[in-house]
Amino acid sequence: MRQGHELIQASKAFASEDVAKSWRHVLVTVSLLIGLQVLTLTSLWWPLRAACSVLMGLTTVRMFVLYHDFLHNGILRRSKMAKAIMYPFGVWVLTPPNVWRQTHNYHHAHTAKIVGSHVGSYPMVTIAMWRDMTWPQRMLYRFARHPMNIVLGYVTIFLYGMCFSSFARNPRKNWDSLLALVVHGALTWLLLVYLGVAAWFFGLVLPLTIACASGAYLFYAQHNFEGVHVQPRHEWNYTDAALHSSSFMRLGPIMRWFTANIGYHHVHHLNPTIPFYRLPEAMASIPELQNPSVTSLKLSDIRECFRLKLWDPDQGRMVGFGEV
Repeated sequence: MRQGHELIQASKAFASEDVAKSWRHVLVTVSLLIGLQVLTLTSLWWPLRAACSVLMGLTTVRMFVLYHDFLHNGILRRSKMAKAIMYPFGVWVLTPPNVWRQTHNYHHAHTAKIVGSHVGSYPMVTIAMWRDMTWPQRMLYRFARHPMNIVLGYVTIFLYGMCFSSFARNPRKNWDSLLALVVHGALTWLLLVYLGVAAWFFGLVLPLTIACASGAYLFYAQHNFEGVHVQPRHEWNYTDAALHSSSFMRLGPIMRWFTANIGYHHVHHLNPTIPFYRLPEAMASIPELQNPSVTSLKLSDIRECFRLKLWDPDQGRMVGFGEV
């Protein structure tokens, strides 16, 4: 079985994009978002407005994965027109390009390291580290990995973490985090003043709540699952982290569309420049990618992912608080 540089080289055959296909995916997704946004703001029948708002939230997840691929240079590399679409989208969805690129690139380079992997990801500690933590540190750790942090991710992870906290940490470098907050505040004010509470809720709050919670859970399950392998820094290996610390999420065709194949996460971590529409092809063609740890959106799998809280190096697996 190939490892290291040889395996990465094998994946490069799938890192070439079909530019026309990339544009087709982007333009279809943007058009759907615009159409759904118009319906959420103008429809007088609230069930239609609510349905469009939910679909808009799920379509935002898809557009976010396309934005994520663009920042990885997976699609539409060096296209100024694509940048003119993607950067405003990142600001609107509370994931401004500067802080996202910093934290997400760090995440790819340090996935599943015991020390340092919390940047751009959820914190992870060993049982021994947990026992040495103070009570406030434990409470923060519990909240970071609690389901409510994901449900409320619109506020806790994106508004506060990605925008307010990043700007407070480095205003000059993360100026677009402030821009995202200002734009979000302006949209809130305009919707409330000119279109009313219903338009604000269905046109902004509900779709972003759904998109942020969905994205936050996908990210959680991609690196916190039964069978995940966590490594100390001195033993860490990039390809091992990609193959054994990133999951494959088994989804039906509808959810694969809404998530733009991000469930093929172990393939993406091996080579993040592979366009999202070529990830299934890469997995089917490279034998080393065909035996990943699998999760899904079944209630039992979601419950199992949330149960896992601490790394037990003696057993070589994640355990729950109740097992300590």
